[in-house]
Amino acid sequence: MAEVELTDLTILKALELLENRKITSYELVEFFLEQIKKYDPLVKAFLYVDEEGVREGAKKADELRKKGHKGKLLGIPLSIKDNICIKGLPTTCASKILQNFIAPYDATVIEKLKKEGALFLGKTNLDEFAMGSSTENSGYFPTRNPWDLERVPGGSSGGSAVATACRMGLGSLGSDTGGSIRQPAAFCGVVGLKPTYGMVSRFGLVAFASSLDQIGPIGLNVEDTALLLQIIAGHDEKDSTSFPLEPLDFLNFIKNNLNSRYKIGLPREYFEAEIDPEITKALESLIDLLKKNHEIKTISLPHTEYAVATYYIIAPAEASSNLARYDGVKYGFRYKEAKSLMEMYKKTRAYGFGKEVKRRIMLGTYALSAGYYDAFYLKASKVRTLIMQDFLEAFKEVDLILTPVTPTPPFKLGEKIFDPLQMYLSDIFTIPVNLAGLPGISLPIGLTSNNLPIGAQIIGPHFKDELVLSMAYQIEKELNLKMIPSLLRS
Repeated sequence: MAEVELTDLTILKALELLENRKITSYELVEFFLEQIKKYDPLVKAFLYVDEEGVREGAKKADELRKKGHKGKLLGIPLSIKDNICIKGLPTTCASKILQNFIAPYDATVIEKLKKEGALFLGKTNLDEFAMGSSTENSGYFPTRNPWDLERVPGGSSGGSAVATACRMGLGSLGSDTGGSIRQPAAFCGVVGLKPTYGMVSRFGLVAFASSLDQIGPIGLNVEDTALLLQIIAGHDEKDSTSFPLEPLDFLNFIKNNLNSRYKIGLPREYFEAEIDPEITKALESLIDLLKKNHEIKTISLPHTEYAVATYYIIAPAEASSNLARYDGVKYGFRYKEAKSLMEMYKKTRAYGFGKEVKRRIMLGTYALSAGYYDAFYLKASKVRTLIMQDFLEAFKEVDLILTPVTPTPPFKLGEKIFDPLQMYLSDIFTIPVNLAGLPGISLPIGLTSNNLPIGAQIIGPHFKDELVLSMAYQIEKELNLKMIPSLLRS
């Protein structure tokens, strides 16, 4: 396959080539394994590459296609964030505490992808237990941004965004608790969707903050992202938070609604925040473009200023509870030289967890402790309701909301790692979406003068993911950008 074909290749184009017998799935897999060998030593997107498994899968996919099978992703190689279980493969959450853990079952999203014939190249790096905004908090190594190797790819799904941007696979799954799909998608120049909470099953996703976590797709364009969502969405009895709703044909919806007109809200509070001038300029150009076909209206989301503080009480509190299971008893790392059970618990967690995870467990345990529960967790839950009500009121006036994804372009490795507050503020525009359980997408809208990607975020009402995808598709068609990282052009 020629280099030119590679940069143009998407899931839908690859499916067309496979269908017309121009390529085989085996050739496709070999090509992407070569890409991984070439670029992954530089960017470190993968924690584990399943060469043998993916080759076997490709051979089977080719045989099935010859026999007339029509899986929606038959023979398409993807990567998966390493906090989503694939039976028989490592699931480490980029933590030393799960270093040798092999998943005994498939997550529901993996079952759905397998049913449609998808192949898995491997598991991608993340901030440990998905706690971070830069993929520097991985227990193994940081991932680097393919647009500038000195910069972060965003987090926590940094490995998934980089693998997709570097064409080391045709798409990926990530998870988003406070911006962990959208922020790395913006930093790496790809498309990332956080679906409505309950749209996609969380069964088989290792829990961080259960009322906020959501699995979502990362793609090279909006069409691929819509197709991936179409396959992974839907009700699942194994997840009590999964909503009993039949998913739409998202791909057909966005194509049939290419000329739909929408009322788009611009939240005053987001645009008055401290934003890099180049991001502001790119958004202003986009808004001018949208004014031709859509109604633009300034709106208010008055409780936005409390979102980060609210999130950093609720998410650590839920993490403190969820991560109590990692104690060295049932699975994962165990400190073997302990002379008592209590010492084993303490030393296992002290050596097994990284600094950021320990920081959040301690914050969460404090917020839930006797005498502080009402002052912190209960109050944060009430503010969360106010934030959700802000959005519900706004959606009475507008169909969709447009905002920045991040306040800055990708920052340098090490720049914020010792300043947790600055790191937490990287997610200031994405966190409210998780607190309210809404769908949100990040898509590229341009480059800075330093050739770094800029993203825009579109937010929709609950279970209106198709509107979010539709608006993103319109913007993508209008801008017609070709987002190829510097690393692939060097």
